[in-house]
Amino acid sequence: MNTKNKVGGTRRMVVDWSQAISMLVLFFVYMIPFVLIILNSFKYKRDIIKSPFSIVAEKGYTFDNYLVAFEKMNFLRSFSNSLFVTGLSTLIVTVLASMTAYYFVRAKDKFSTVCFSLMAASMIIPFQAIMIPLVSIYGAKLNMLNHRTSLIFFHVGFAMSMSVFIFQGFIKSSIPLSLEEAACLDGCSKPQTFFMVVFPLLKPITSTLVILNVLAFWNDYLLPSLVLGKKQIMTLPLSTYAFYGTYSADYGTIMAGLVLTVAPILVLYLVLQKQIISGVVAGAVKS
Repeated sequence: MNTKNKVGGTRRMVVDWSQAISMLVLFFVYMIPFVLIILNSFKYKRDIIKSPFSIVAEKGYTFDNYLVAFEKMNFLRSFSNSLFVTGLSTLIVTVLASMTAYYFVRAKDKFSTVCFSLMAASMIIPFQAIMIPLVSIYGAKLNMLNHRTSLIFFHVGFAMSMSVFIFQGFIKSSIPLSLEEAACLDGCSKPQTFFMVVFPLLKPITSTLVILNVLAFWNDYLLPSLVLGKKQIMTLPLSTYAFYGTYSADYGTIMAGLVLTVAPILVLYLVLQKQIISGVVAGAVKS
């Protein structure tokens, strides 16, 4: 018998090693721009222009780029604004979307079906098609612009449809009705059943949606540029854009500002990624 055709034979080893090497090569190619940004953020402007791909800098490395970027971007103020808007928007979307999706799944009436269909259909409407009417109505007539709460209101509205759609699919396929019936027999009300039984089981999909929504809210530039006009309430993307326009020729400072802007969201992503993996593994073991 030819051992090369067996599972775990020579042919399988060659395929596995080829895939592993290909993945490593693609990973290094993908990471090159990020490594260069971090590396050049510690260099002087002369070294960046002379040898941007060099690891060794003639004049050495410096933290001055980060100090300048931190000060000129008003990083603490912009960071606190982004943190407030992103955190509160994500919290409201997560709670409201999960409750709405739970109602759509368990109600099973025409009203819930029509509402869910309308919410799903609204996802195809591009933001660019409604941004001018949005600004004219909420700005000129309702005077709701230049407020962080208005930006939170817009974020929640635009993110609800997709969040409800994803929650609905997960609840329908992964949350057994028998658990809710058991909770009802134990004396739980509908709100208690949802928050004490159903919502903890939504941990994997909740972590996924938190990552998606946080990335969208934190990195959004177009909507905050339309809603927020005051310098005191600028988010990090707005401050970063203004900072780039002022220091467009100081490459090291620009790269330091980019690292400062992206670093918090990367930390959150790494933390929530562990939550998703642990939740999926726990669900598989229970199944």
